[in-house]
Amino acid sequence: MPRGNILVSLNERHANNIFAGTKRVELRRRTMNVRAGALMWIYVKLPVGKIVGRAQIMTIDIASPETLWNKHSFVSGLTYSEFFEYFSGVDQAVALVLEDCQKLTQAITLNELRASLGSFHPPQFFAHLLDGDPLLAAVHRAA
Repeated sequence: MPRGNILVSLNERHANNIFAGTKRVELRRRTMNVRAGALMWIYVKLPVGKIVGRAQIMTIDIASPETLWNKHSFVSGLTYSEFFEYFSGVDQAVALVLEDCQKLTQAITLNELRASLGSFHPPQFFAHLLDGDPLLAAVHRAA
């Protein structure tokens, strides 16, 4: 059972790798106020500009970049140099371990989001989607 919903913005490459099964963790440079079991809705940044799917957050690992590399490198979707460049200057890193990754039946475009929700702006880091949020209702309808 989901324990909340979040929306994240990803580059197309990373979203494609999540749905292909080659990227099973979402990496972040700082901690997130999110719980295991939450649904992570995936918005692909422009030029795609669409909410394309979701994944369930199985667990959340917070550790040094070295520890996360040793544990998750084979499912990170990154090369060694990309991984450590991303985490440069960070003592602790976050890995959201993903499961049950699914594409939406029909992706929701940025134009559709703005037409139905008004001033929708994709999150820079992530955004919580609360019960009653029209965006949450829209993604559930598209699932």
